[in-house]
Amino acid sequence: MLQLPDVIVASDLEVRVGSRTLVQFSGDHLRVQPGDRIGLVGRNGAGKTTTMRILSGETKPYGGKIISSGSVGYLPQDSREGRIDITARDRVLSARGLDQIQSSMDRQQEIMETSSDPHKVERAIAKYSRLEERYHTLGGYEAASEAARICDSLGLPARILDQTLDTLSGGQRRRVELAQILFAATEGTGKSATTLLLDEPTNHLDADSVSWLQEFLGKHDGGLVMISHDVELLASVCNKVWYLDAVRGEVDVYNMSWQKYLDARATDEARRRRERANAEKKAAALAKQAAKLGAKATKAAAAKQMLARAEKLVASTDEVRRADKVAHITFPEPAPCGKTPLQATGLTKMYGSLEVFAGVDLAIDKGSRVVVLGFNGAGKTTLLKLLAGVERTDGEGGIVTGHGLRIGYFAQEHDTIDPAATVWENTVAACPDAGAQDLRGLLGAFMFSGDQLQQPAGTLSGGEKTRLALAALVSSRANVLLLDEPTNNLDPVSREQVLQALRTYTGAVVLVTHDAGAVTALNPERVIVLPDGVEDLWSDEYMEIVELA
Repeated sequence: MLQLPDVIVASDLEVRVGSRTLVQFSGDHLRVQPGDRIGLVGRNGAGKTTTMRILSGETKPYGGKIISSGSVGYLPQDSREGRIDITARDRVLSARGLDQIQSSMDRQQEIMETSSDPHKVERAIAKYSRLEERYHTLGGYEAASEAARICDSLGLPARILDQTLDTLSGGQRRRVELAQILFAATEGTGKSATTLLLDEPTNHLDADSVSWLQEFLGKHDGGLVMISHDVELLASVCNKVWYLDAVRGEVDVYNMSWQKYLDARATDEARRRRERANAEKKAAALAKQAAKLGAKATKAAAAKQMLARAEKLVASTDEVRRADKVAHITFPEPAPCGKTPLQATGLTKMYGSLEVFAGVDLAIDKGSRVVVLGFNGAGKTTLLKLLAGVERTDGEGGIVTGHGLRIGYFAQEHDTIDPAATVWENTVAACPDAGAQDLRGLLGAFMFSGDQLQQPAGTLSGGEKTRLALAALVSSRANVLLLDEPTNNLDPVSREQVLQALRTYTGAVVLVTHDAGAVTALNPERVIVLPDGVEDLWSDEYMEIVELA
């Protein structure tokens, strides 16, 4: 049988952040080959995102080397595209260079139509012909249609593709980046040897788009490494699993499907516990016997040997994985406030001539619980930014602050975090009135301690950034929380912590989320539907919009 070539090989890989060793893996068994669909899993902070950056070539490993051949499509967790003055369509087409060719063709077309110089027209015709031939070679007009189909499948209709990136929401921009990578991977044939490295690809996708992505990835011929907390996606797509063990700092490789991996890991853990328990039982008996012998001076040497045997017996068994640490996520005890701490009247947002929404009125009463709904791009994130004072409304509307208002704002794109500052510096900036000891205790509850406090925030994973941003809210004593996708990038245990915090928080909450579980935990009283700004009492009929938006 012909052996397919390795596309990415990691040899003697060692991953560190600061002085922390996240991953050590001897040998060259971490391989990504065509047909491999690998789920990269582990708790938040285990090193998944850092490892993905290394595989993509964006970051160098602390030790070992990465050998890569062929094309790679990398979707980082926090996409930061370059130019934002180009259209979404051109951004996607740029994957094959079609945007530049189309632009050059348009310039030559303009010369042919407007120039009175026959020599210029002749040169333009010749250049246009060469460009058009190149355009057809790369798929040409069929490729543009294919790009549009991919975009539509990811919830980006034609009207969005004609907008510039700076007019799109964060979720729309991320879907444009995903569309660009998938468009590049198809190469006009529907098949490709491109290796896809996708970090949380379902963030900001609705249910239909997730279903389409599952089908696309399941048929992809090239290699795939994917980080996702979407268990259904992992189960439907992956045929291999790399588990990053945060306790041992190692990678366990499972060449099997997701369900078989879960079964194998459960069996392995049961074996470890059984063998460890037997060893500890025998060691305890040896230690008890050694204690009796040790009481006699003449038997001291024998007792010492017996104790050594007991220690060796326990050390020879595989270490039982300790339960992963869990962040103790809570929301602040709200400061006293008046009946209506926050009120908005006539909020309007424009991007150039494009109206996102207009004339939105909203009163946030003490302890009220409000969900903001609408399709992607309807302005949900923008509304929260206006309420938080991060952006200003267009027109005559505005924000009225009530007695005692304290706002706590959680930004979907972690805009409240300074990536160049350390974890500690970000926390001090967010909580200037708190003492150093209180802040250390707070960060410890959110699983930040030791050298991690001096780690630049920009090097944190998405889940770690989420925990850091949530930690900053706790000392704020906010009585109005503005939460934009607070469960994104969190592992299941941490997500449940956030849901519990939502259930028990007594202040007011304005929530934007695709997570139906978060809405259920909030138990909302009211809903604002954008872009029309319609306000209504909550009913379960709105849950369908949450899941599909």
